[in-house]
Formats: sequence, structure tokens, C-alpha cells
Amino acid sequence: MTMFAKIEISGTMELVTGTHIGGNGAFAAIGAVDSPVIRDARTMEPMIPGSSLKGKLRTLMAKRYNEKPASSPDHDSPELKSLFGSAKKGEVKVGRLLFSDSFLLNGKELSELGIHSTEVKFENTISRLSAVANPRQIERVIRGAKFGLSLIYEPEQKREKESGTEEERELQPEEEEKAILRDFELIKEGLKLLQYDYLGGHGSRGYGKVRFEGLKAEAVVGALRPEIMEQCNHLLRELGGACHETSDKQTEV
Repeated sequence: MTMFAKIEISGTMELVTGTHIGGNGAFAAIGAVDSPVIRDARTMEPMIPGSSLKGKLRTLMAKRYNEKPASSPDHDSPELKSLFGSAKKGEVKVGRLLFSDSFLLNGKELSELGIHSTEVKFENTISRLSAVANPRQIERVIRGAKFGLSLIYEPEQKREKESGTEEERELQPEEEEKAILRDFELIKEGLKLLQYDYLGGHGSRGYGKVRFEGLKAEAVVGALRPEIMEQCNHLLRELGGACHETSDKQTEV
């Protein structure tokens, strides 16, 4: 293995239900949607910010892996701080997992079918005392919309001092490879948790269910043993299997 490498995790994130990740509606005209979705400034198509995906994954994984509730991300478990980073004074760590914004892949296909990539859902909150309705309009990206997923994972360059000297040596390749597989197991579990949760707002009302398809890992910088890359891809394929199982159950219902 080289001293420096990058692994790209790519695939497709499909929306199983309508999803709302809010944009800026501060200057909306009279009669416009109350809560629009965030859009790509160049294409005006809906997008999913990398920050939204990272924040949701870290929150879910903190619930899963922290021994007790953490008051801030800086108090997460060592595994999560190593993967996502930490700004804690004296323990600053750069995250090894880099997130990119996700852009709509099948916008042209939807357009050819005469389908818009977003819809407006009308909802009401009704006062229990006066029965007065407070209607609102929420824009959401339609189910079936597909977004490109791209994560960059940087294997940690672990080094330690030689016995009796101040010189550092690289750890054995097998030790580094074990760390990569451990991190990929965490990534797989995080994405699996998200498939059983929701992305964006209003998840308790059925918004934001997603599934991942066609996930694969590829060394885009440096060289990793083919056996290690195959094990990484095997973990991602396991997630795909769980995804299809969930989808089948929803179809049956």
C-alpha cells in the first residue's frame, strides 16, 4: 500500500418518498411556496448538500456507537471522531471521509415523461382550541428522483516511533488494511441506518426515505491490494442487498 491513497465510494441515492431539504425562501413572492427546496444555482434542479448527508449520518452513528449521549460532535466516540473529524482543542482531527453535494441524475428522464422533479404538498396545522386552520405549502423532491453519491475516503497514514529512536516508521500494511476495513464497516452501517431513517425535514410524516444502489469503491489515488478493495466492495454490496430487501417489503405493503 502507498503512503497516501484516496478511495472513492460512488453510487446512486434514490428517493423512496418525497424529500424536503429547505432552501432560502426569504424573498419569496406573494403566493409562492412557503418552504422551497434547495436547488443547484446553475441548473435550478434540486440538490442534496453534502453537509446534510454528513450531518445526518454522523447523528445516526453517534446514537449507535457512542456509549452515552454526547453534548457535541467533539465528544463522539474515537471511531467517529477519526472518521468525521473533531475540532476539540488539543485533539483536532481531520476527518477521513469527505462528502460532495449530490446532483439530480434523472432530471431529463423525468422531464421526458412530463413529470416535474418537485411537487408542492399542502398541509394544515389546526388549533385544538379554536379549530382555526393554518395552511402551508411545502415543496419536496418527488419519489423516484435519483442523485449521484460520491464520498472520498482517505486511509489514515499511521506512523509510530522506532524503539529507542526518535525516527518514525510506517505501520505494517496489514495493520493499515485492517483499519480500512473497520472504517468501511462503519460507513456501511451508517448508510444502512439512514435507509431505515430519513433525510431532510418532516421525517415523522413520511418524508425523506432513501435507498442506495450500485455502490462501489475504487482507489482513485495510490494503490491498494485488489483483495482489500474486493472486501470493501463486498461490504458495500451487503448494503445493497439490505436495501433491496427493504424496498421489496414496502412494495408488498
